[in-house]
Amino acid sequence: MIARFQRLPLRSRLALLTAAAVAVAVAAAAAACWLLTRQELEHQRDTTLTSVRADDATVKALLRNCGSVPSGPSTLFRPYTVQIITGEGFVCSTIGKSPIKVTAEDLLVAQRQQEQALHDAQAQDGTEMRVATSPGPVPGTAVSIAQPLREIDRPLNALAAVLAVTAGVGVLLAATAGAWIARAGLRPVDRLTGAVEHIARTEDLAVRIPVEGEDEIARLSRSFNAMTAALASSRDRQQQLIADAGHELRTPLTSLRTNIDLLVRSEETGRQIPADDRRELLVSVRAQMAELAALIGDLQELSRPDAGPGTEPVQVVALHEAAERAVERARLRGAGLSFRVSLESWYVRAEPAALERALVNLLDNAVKFSPAGGGVEVALSASTGELTVRDHGPGIAPDELPHVFDRFWRSPSARAMPGSGLGLSIVARTVRQAGGEVTLRAAPGGGTVASVRLPGAPVAPPAL
Repeated sequence: MIARFQRLPLRSRLALLTAAAVAVAVAAAAAACWLLTRQELEHQRDTTLTSVRADDATVKALLRNCGSVPSGPSTLFRPYTVQIITGEGFVCSTIGKSPIKVTAEDLLVAQRQQEQALHDAQAQDGTEMRVATSPGPVPGTAVSIAQPLREIDRPLNALAAVLAVTAGVGVLLAATAGAWIARAGLRPVDRLTGAVEHIARTEDLAVRIPVEGEDEIARLSRSFNAMTAALASSRDRQQQLIADAGHELRTPLTSLRTNIDLLVRSEETGRQIPADDRRELLVSVRAQMAELAALIGDLQELSRPDAGPGTEPVQVVALHEAAERAVERARLRGAGLSFRVSLESWYVRAEPAALERALVNLLDNAVKFSPAGGGVEVALSASTGELTVRDHGPGIAPDELPHVFDRFWRSPSARAMPGSGLGLSIVARTVRQAGGEVTLRAAPGGGTVASVRLPGAPVAPPAL
């Protein structure tokens, strides 16, 4: 049964659940109404029975006429059955009424051992009666006033029928209202479903769902719109990366193919290339292969999602030690340059290899633009957690500063220099993933200052 219910459409399930909830509520209300009405009617009946009194004349008239032709008292008590009970158990009933079985309680009242008795009893003709017995005006007697139970059963049965019909109509109306509410409430879900199916069919990530209100459906619509926008942006970045990578790979591949063709043609034709030219070709081929390898490594680094996990876990890294190792590598690339290094202790949380690679890229950029015999200044302040790298090169034009961290962007003045245009992009990405920020600005007196700020502390945490 449950499995069959779960296979129903959501609208049907909501309508059925609404109808069931209303049915339970209406049934509970109807039952409570019927019980309260019954209780009230019974209370009123008992109050009436106990309030009816027979005077001395009535009791004597009943005793005189017991078993004879009806007289005045029978007319006086026509709605009720009245009978006189003596302490010895003698019973005299109203003319035309079936005598009611006398109970021990009734005898105790007649014998003045109990003030009143109120109970159900059965007449000789089988009628169920409600009996109220009180002491009679004549000593040694009791007067019982009785009324058939069916006198309140009839209105209660009629009330039950009315409540049942009302409950049935209420349940039908609730089911109708539930179906309408389910249809209206699930209309935004229908739009969302249609949008998802459209995207799955057409891969059109530009679809947006109108957002109305602040309810859960509106939140779901906003989340869906944010998801499709993020997917569209990711796909655009991926396509842009592929296009840029293809453009950047074309130049070294073309140059490499040209040089290899020259070497192959020389071997095939037997015309030897002069030794110096051959040596230059081989050096060029090696440089182009190294450039391709570096470019492929940069592309692999950038292929990871911006917020995705790296190849190694994040851990506490001594930034001053990573910067010192990066400086040593930069010295090898910058022969003839002087390095002024001032590094204070600073510990950050980052991926060690990725952070060191970013620092190497930052220093390589300074080395590349430094003039022969120039210098590079590297400083790390423990008071601010700021790492600065300054070169004394030509600097960067103000209109180019906003683009220095873009992928594959290269200054027009640096087109002839080696590089893929991805180094600073990797720096910005790594610093951003570590929770910091990186900037480039013109240095006083010429050159460029790169500034990296990473959250951390000058002392290593106890875990280390």
